[in-house]
Amino acid sequence: MDVSLALWVLTIAGLIALIGADFLIGRTPHDVSLREAGLWTAVWVVLAGLFGLGLLLFSGGQPAGEFFAGYITEKSLSVDNLFVFVLIMGKFAVPSHYQQRVLLVGVLIALVLRAVFIAAGATLVASFSWVFFLFGGFLIWTAWKLVKEARSEPEEEEFEENRLLKAVEKRVPATDRYHGTRLVITENGKRLITPMLIVMLAIGTTDVLFALDSIPAIFGLTQDPYIVFTANAFALMGLRQLYFLIGGLLKKLVHLSYGLSVILGFIGVKLVLHALHETGVHVPEISVPVSLGVIVAVLAVTTATSLLASRRTARAAAEQAAGQGADTPSASSDQHIGA
Repeated sequence: MDVSLALWVLTIAGLIALIGADFLIGRTPHDVSLREAGLWTAVWVVLAGLFGLGLLLFSGGQPAGEFFAGYITEKSLSVDNLFVFVLIMGKFAVPSHYQQRVLLVGVLIALVLRAVFIAAGATLVASFSWVFFLFGGFLIWTAWKLVKEARSEPEEEEFEENRLLKAVEKRVPATDRYHGTRLVITENGKRLITPMLIVMLAIGTTDVLFALDSIPAIFGLTQDPYIVFTANAFALMGLRQLYFLIGGLLKKLVHLSYGLSVILGFIGVKLVLHALHETGVHVPEISVPVSLGVIVAVLAVTTATSLLASRRTARAAAEQAAGQGADTPSASSDQHIGA
């Protein structure tokens, strides 16, 4: 897809305008209701859909298919981010009415950092065909790792600060409480950062770890930097509302890791086949429509089985609790009669 400088500028300007509107609408700190979160989640999904339709009309089915496949993949992988976001919010004890501001700025930091990763990835892909072997092998290894973690005994998860956060907290004086949405304050003539700035950095920089998976994954679906960037942008910009919409449902997605592992493994195999094809080996390549169909099918099956498993677990827990409740009075009566 041949993208002019003017189109790049127009796209980035449009995204900045959308981000600015999102910021102005949510500038007053408040608790986000499910209705508000659902409405704005739908708005971002519709905007992504309209962008994909624009690609279909002006550039054809191939770029549009690549965008939708990339967007759905990035969106599904970004749900995994939400688990960590919940841990970060808990660790820093972020008041609920400040969480939307934290997520907005944190996601902006993540978007800028991802743009750097995308530029580096596009340069590698354009210069060295062997990088597809590297990306493919990494995704297959990541898929295996996800399955291994999903099958292991569940442990209490804790957020571990990265080196940047540790360096900031160690070298820069900070207050021990929040001061509204302010990032820096002056106290006794000394400038101090607030926990608000630290938690924003935590959200933004932690996303770099997820980009290590998602960027190779989307390059397995398209090598067009424009589509890679826009798919990431639309997936990330709707993440804040998605956090409030499905935050309570995250624990019910018990099979999400299995679904993501299948998607990453599938894209890894697709990358390896593409790399072999680039080196002159005659192997079948996986088309964009097939990729899109597999991704959608895996996510649908994973969601359905997760909800069914969660429902069975909840029912079993309720029956066990009811059984224990029924046994307790009987035991008490026997003790009383014996006395």
